[in-house]
Amino acid sequence: MDVLVVDDDRDILATIIDQLQAHGMQTDCARNGREAVSLASQHRYDVIVLDVMMPGMDGLNACQLLRSAGCTTPILFLTARDTLLDKIDGFKAGGDDYLVKPFAMEELLYRIRALSLRISRHQARQLSVGPLTMDVEQNIVQRDGQTISLNKYQFQILRHLMTQSPRIVSRENLESAIWHDQPPESDALRSHLYQLRRLIDKPFEQPLLKTIRGVGFCITDGSAGTADEA
Repeated sequence: MDVLVVDDDRDILATIIDQLQAHGMQTDCARNGREAVSLASQHRYDVIVLDVMMPGMDGLNACQLLRSAGCTTPILFLTARDTLLDKIDGFKAGGDDYLVKPFAMEELLYRIRALSLRISRHQARQLSVGPLTMDVEQNIVQRDGQTISLNKYQFQILRHLMTQSPRIVSRENLESAIWHDQPPESDALRSHLYQLRRLIDKPFEQPLLKTIRGVGFCITDGSAGTADEA
């Protein structure tokens, strides 16, 4: 699970990050709303933990900016503001949950997991990168409304790349995800990627499947660039 934690209090930020990492979560951190918006536009997170009262850009404005930009990541507000009106403001801004400081770390962990499961159930079925969409349950892939027929391995490769997008996926990671502990013949992955590119990119103007020489592969529409290797 990848979690973005945003708080201007260094001690609170460090404590939360230490606890999340101790429970196997990957974390990024930001000290204000602007940093949070920048990071969330470049990376895909499972949950964003967002303080409300911060200098520069507060959490409410940051949340509104993210939602207006199409970000659907679950957002959990952390704040000392505990009135009903404060909570209503948080939900109106686009928040999904609200936890008042001081809080029990165990409760924060459970709320993060619950939010992640809520969105992951939808993502498990519907994936999208720019004009490319995939219905995982019905094995339907479309680009610009046109249905694209893929074989078993092409579908699995595309699904893994879309799940990780915009991250770069190494050859080893991709082969392990598709074939597990039974590696394919040396040219099998290259062949499937060639056919996949021919099907999802060649008939269209903008290429989505990219090869980063010496690093790996990624699916991206270019709007968020490419992130570090997964």
